[in-house]
Amino acid sequence: MAYQALYRVFRPQDFSSVVGQDVITKTLKNAVANKRTSHAYLFCGPRGTGKTSCAKILAKAINCLNPKDGEPCNECEICRDANENRLNDIIEIDAASNNGVEEIRDIRDKAKYAPTQAEYKVYIIDEVHMLSQGAFNALLKTLEEPPAKVVFILATTEPQKLPATIISRTQRFDFRRISKSEIISRLEFVLQDQDVKYDSQAIETIAVAAEGGMRDALSIADQAISFGDNELTLVNALQVTGSLRNDQLLDYFKDIANHDTASALKKLNDILISGRSAQRLTESIITLCRDLILVKSGNSDEVSQATMLNELNDMQNAFTQDRLFKIVDTVSDTQKNLKNSNQIDIYLEIMTVKSCEEISEQVETTPVESPQLQSQISSLEKQIEQLQEQVKHAPVATQAAPVAKPKTKTKKAKVVNKTAVFTILNGATKDDLNEVRDIWPDMMQMLPITQQAMMNVSKPVAASDNGIVVSFDYALWFEKVTQDQELLDTLKDNLGKLTKKNLDIVPVAESQWPDIRKEYLQEHQDEMTSDEETQDQPVAEKEETKAVSLAENLFGSDNITIKED
Repeated sequence: MAYQALYRVFRPQDFSSVVGQDVITKTLKNAVANKRTSHAYLFCGPRGTGKTSCAKILAKAINCLNPKDGEPCNECEICRDANENRLNDIIEIDAASNNGVEEIRDIRDKAKYAPTQAEYKVYIIDEVHMLSQGAFNALLKTLEEPPAKVVFILATTEPQKLPATIISRTQRFDFRRISKSEIISRLEFVLQDQDVKYDSQAIETIAVAAEGGMRDALSIADQAISFGDNELTLVNALQVTGSLRNDQLLDYFKDIANHDTASALKKLNDILISGRSAQRLTESIITLCRDLILVKSGNSDEVSQATMLNELNDMQNAFTQDRLFKIVDTVSDTQKNLKNSNQIDIYLEIMTVKSCEEISEQVETTPVESPQLQSQISSLEKQIEQLQEQVKHAPVATQAAPVAKPKTKTKKAKVVNKTAVFTILNGATKDDLNEVRDIWPDMMQMLPITQQAMMNVSKPVAASDNGIVVSFDYALWFEKVTQDQELLDTLKDNLGKLTKKNLDIVPVAESQWPDIRKEYLQEHQDEMTSDEETQDQPVAEKEETKAVSLAENLFGSDNITIKED
């Protein structure tokens, strides 16, 4: 028998074998077990996360002759034929190559006929976003009034390209990126099953390179095993993925920390000569900056490379957070340029020079050497001399007027939108807050690495049906997020996908949140407790009882601390 790739051999054949999509698989299993399956499903999410596999399992499960708690038995005639792609009633269509009106009309006409062997006829349309507008219109009528015993399963990596009329007629499931730990666990199982010797660091390198896709992880592992003659080593994994060794990355970054441009450029040249991928290099730099930011923020447990923790601790004092943010911005701009250029080396060299010299340029221009500041100092000195002369010649009985302090320009702090916060608090409940906190980790996984780094010091502190209040540990990050409309739009879109609600997001600094909460409670303390409930209490105790009652209803008793004045 011809060799089969690992991702085909280990394609899940039941819901319990699907990695990293527990919520989706449990929902589908229950629907099959209770015979509450829909006529149309939409599976969307990044590549290699199990969309097509789940579609095939669902098609088997609803037709299985001996289902077990919603799972296909994989032993009956229907399951065996489906596993061998011989079941005529399960039709897989690639919309990328069959995207015209005629193909969809053909599906619509054939869907009217009853299934020949199984109970349901199932159409799995992969990459459905590639259909033309006319094809979508032809499919819409069938989804709106589906024939009996027909199920449509649509799969796509780009759901935003689907018409809203199609999405509204399906049950939508959003597949998330698979975590690194889940990919590592699955790879270990596969390699042990295949009796392949492996290095744990090699598996970790592959899991990072896979970017949340299980299929990509298995494909990379397959390639590395072939390269290493049936053995998976760290060297093989680095060669196949184009990733950097930790020592290469740290040596390069130490030169950046020391503003040693010449040495950093030499290290960059060595990295490129060794065959490392430019894309992997930029991703590694951003990840390292993110880890340094976390270490400086006191969140060492969240770093992506635990084996580099000692080096990160030694290096953290060489960077300010502001400089790390600027390096991330520089590298992100370089990533965009790399996609559309053949001059990769030049862009990486410019990135290196900018990263080395960005802060040193600011250090060279000291306040004393600034002409504008020097002029202001001279003007202030003249004013002081004039005031001293006035005081010297003033009558003894007359009290000298206080010397006015010269006005200095200060950076205006970003003001919290209290109106938006109060609007959310008007309908806020503890249940809404708990719901948002439950999905918050999933929302973080949906963000790019650079945005994850900014949001890692945030947490939801209040929530209602129309929005959430998000607190940031540091005022600097609160201001950056407030000014980043693209990030706010991304957060709102992702939360909408997870909660199926249109939620506004209002950021606040953690230092400001207690005062805002106190102000709101003082304005609304009469709304939660009636006078009859506290009529026997003194006035001061009565007001305190009302305030505590309102606070517990909004934020939960676990989040409230009562302090005596």
